[in-house]
Amino acid sequence: MSSNDEHPNREIEILESVADKGALAKAKAYTKLSGPGWLQSAITLGGGSLGGAMFLAVMGGFAMLWVQPFAMLMGVILLAAISYVTLSTKRTPFQSLRQEINPVLAWGWLAASQLANMIWVLPQYSLSYAALTDNLFPSFFETSKDLDSTKYIVSFVILGVMLSINFLGSGKGRGYRIYENTLKVLVGIVVLSFVGVVIRLAGTLDWGSIFAGLIPNPSLIWKPTEAYNAILAALPSEAAREYWTAIVLKAQRDPMVASAAAAVGINMTFLMPWALRARKWTRTHRSLSRFDLVTGMMIPFVLATGCVVIAAGSQFHGKPFKGLLSEENGQVIIHENSGKYADYSKAINSRNVKVGETVAISDGEKKLAAMLIKRDTNQLAGALESLFGSSFWAKKVFGIGVLAMGLSTISILMLISGFVACEVTGKPRDSMAFKVGTALASTGVLWPLLWGGESKAYLAVTTSTFGYVLFPIAFLAFIVMINSRKVLGDQVPRGKARLAWNIPLVISCVITGLAAGWTGWNKKLTIKNDAGEITTDLAMGKWFIIVFAILVVIGFFLPRKSKTHS
Repeated sequence: MSSNDEHPNREIEILESVADKGALAKAKAYTKLSGPGWLQSAITLGGGSLGGAMFLAVMGGFAMLWVQPFAMLMGVILLAAISYVTLSTKRTPFQSLRQEINPVLAWGWLAASQLANMIWVLPQYSLSYAALTDNLFPSFFETSKDLDSTKYIVSFVILGVMLSINFLGSGKGRGYRIYENTLKVLVGIVVLSFVGVVIRLAGTLDWGSIFAGLIPNPSLIWKPTEAYNAILAALPSEAAREYWTAIVLKAQRDPMVASAAAAVGINMTFLMPWALRARKWTRTHRSLSRFDLVTGMMIPFVLATGCVVIAAGSQFHGKPFKGLLSEENGQVIIHENSGKYADYSKAINSRNVKVGETVAISDGEKKLAAMLIKRDTNQLAGALESLFGSSFWAKKVFGIGVLAMGLSTISILMLISGFVACEVTGKPRDSMAFKVGTALASTGVLWPLLWGGESKAYLAVTTSTFGYVLFPIAFLAFIVMINSRKVLGDQVPRGKARLAWNIPLVISCVITGLAAGWTGWNKKLTIKNDAGEITTDLAMGKWFIIVFAILVVIGFFLPRKSKTHS
């Protein structure tokens, strides 16, 4: 018997040996065998989650701590269903969906996953570059970091390292386990970096508010948080109050939706089946797969993003951008030499257009405009300098965590791209198709050209709309598959097990469907000329939803060559 055959049999023996034992014995055995959940953790702990956590903190402080864990819980529910379907058949979910349910859904799912891989890898290179040049080696890149040549050189070095690591993922047995363990280390670095920051902050935090913030509070969708509400209520002008309330609410809702989307993306649903197949897991591994998702994906994600929200919330929530304004003799003074004065001025100009220049700008409005300015990781590291005792350690701790986030996500996006190529070609993971597919996600090296200006807006709109709309459709597809005898045969859940699967899946599908539908329906492609005039304002999100919905309906009536389940 080959070593490749011995490995899954040895795992099954371990699982069977603890089947009748207590939770502690099972957890110990499961921890040793875990893996696919950590791959999911490596992709979800990326730039999207970091940015979402930071702006959640700016707007909601500790009150929005619940958003990302809640979104992750819904994602874990879907991935658990995907695992059940995958481990109960010998086909991939893509094949089952295409052959038994709806080919339009299947190919739409695959296309959305690949598009997400090729586009969202762009900001991961940007994030990694910023961590290297701003946080870890600022003196080395002091005079060259703004040069495109430096950006491309560093990006191609990162690409070379990532390709080397990912080619381990194309191997079988030991090579793939080395790859998984490398990703575990990167995820561990991310979590430890941000946990370390919160430990340093521990004595200054309001832990009562932190624990209260873990309780879901949907009212924040239509009600400003207290820090903003107090200022809004005191504004002397009703027109100004209505304007700023709308601005604050939009600024609260956007990161809530974005954070939910970043928690579990459409391409992560495509990764799960292939990660399970790469480990040769079977029906015996179904309990292990659920344990793996919770411990390898959900817990690291909740810890890392929660710590970012806590750290950023303690420094930024309800506070104007540092250095932009001061109070003298009871009046607010704006400093025009501040680096963010242009952002402040833009916000005030927009206010004057909507409210009218005849309505005097109150001090409260000045504070609101200054509070709403976005921060990034560099500002957060700078805000923590006094806590660490020096800017050196603040920047190094954050730089290491952010770099690990970027690199781990780049690696997983390339891995998923390789899996997509294998699915399209019908080739195994150790084929040339996997390596070519992996290279398709090398588009990230072009971030200096593509991830900026109007091109950035266009790419973000396209991918967000496609991915947001397809994610609840993935929910719908797996609800159908987990109840389909054509797909699962005698493995279809029955009785209480059927309710246990369907109730959380349907609830999560409704919640994500409403969020995705609202987001996609309001997405527009807006292009301006050099004078700032809008030349194109296409409601592409609305039309995409309508066209895709029609194609999905047609897909249910297309002839399919059904194959019996295995």
